[in-house]
Amino acid sequence: MLVLQGVTKAFDGVPVLNGIDLKVGQGEFAVFVGPSGCGKSTLLRTIAGLERADAGEVFIDGTAAGALEPAQRRVAMVFQSYALYPHMNVRQNMGFALKLAGRTTAEVNVAVEQAAATLDIIALLDRRPKELSGGQRQRVAIGRAIVRDPKIFLFDEPLSNLDAGLRVKMRYEFSQLHKRQKTTTIYVTHDQIEAMTLADRIIILNHGRIEQQGRPADLYAAPCNLFVAEFIGSPKMNMFAGVAATAVGGGRRIVLRDGTLIPIDPALTVPPDGAGLTIGVRPEHWVLGGEEDALSGTVAFVEELGHIAYAHVANPASDELAICPLGEGRRVALGEHVRLGFGPVTHLFDSHGLRV
Repeated sequence: MLVLQGVTKAFDGVPVLNGIDLKVGQGEFAVFVGPSGCGKSTLLRTIAGLERADAGEVFIDGTAAGALEPAQRRVAMVFQSYALYPHMNVRQNMGFALKLAGRTTAEVNVAVEQAAATLDIIALLDRRPKELSGGQRQRVAIGRAIVRDPKIFLFDEPLSNLDAGLRVKMRYEFSQLHKRQKTTTIYVTHDQIEAMTLADRIIILNHGRIEQQGRPADLYAAPCNLFVAEFIGSPKMNMFAGVAATAVGGGRRIVLRDGTLIPIDPALTVPPDGAGLTIGVRPEHWVLGGEEDALSGTVAFVEELGHIAYAHVANPASDELAICPLGEGRRVALGEHVRLGFGPVTHLFDSHGLRV
């Protein structure tokens, strides 16, 4: 188990980590996500011991690790750069750390061949890095971590140098590896699709703080604030500012900037009339051509992705384009006037950006 208590870190007086408290359970696959500069890689390096926390403590299996050197923490880190020794073959690269630790040649060979079998790279053991593809080099880097038999795997954006198709394949292989090894894993990425597909739990960071953490489906369904709502989801959630109002005959509404009246889910506790609110609508919740409670707009851009297409609609209720998926066989033309309908709002945020 990994426990972080009040971990802070600053560089040249600029705060990067601001009192991080976190527990990662034994065998859990936790993913750190967030925008560039949010502190996720610094946090990973602090766990590894490559950076020292200014305050707070890191506990690994109940032992305070703050004063331990990286090699004493029994963690293994895989970087974005494969960092393989070009003059060594795969077998030598994977076994180098064990050799430095004084293990016998026989012990090193057994550990390397077991890891290579797990990663399906037995046939590559006599090749040098220049003879490998990007995906094969990444497997070697992972194998170098596996042979150390760590308590915790740390991955720092390990797939970012691979092409799109290979990233999909490697996501599957990471998932299968974790199922086999059952080792506590912490994975840093800027790619939310990687996070959503791999994680048991996602930890969303922003300005060195944890904004929200939880299962991928829970974060998608109930983001705690505007930042998380806009960060999780691709395409991102559509946002519209308005004010609370009571409709004639009862029921709560939001009046948008263009005067559109939007119904609010009756289960939500809505602030008094006149209070500023922001509604969020996932793209898949739009109904193209809706007549009631609908926004009007003009198609400004159509994003064709083969299996699906998205219409980006300019509308007077927002400064940003509303994004709406087009149903199978449905096509729209640039400049076409459309209406976007949807049901009662369930994603609602107050004037402080917090979920209602």
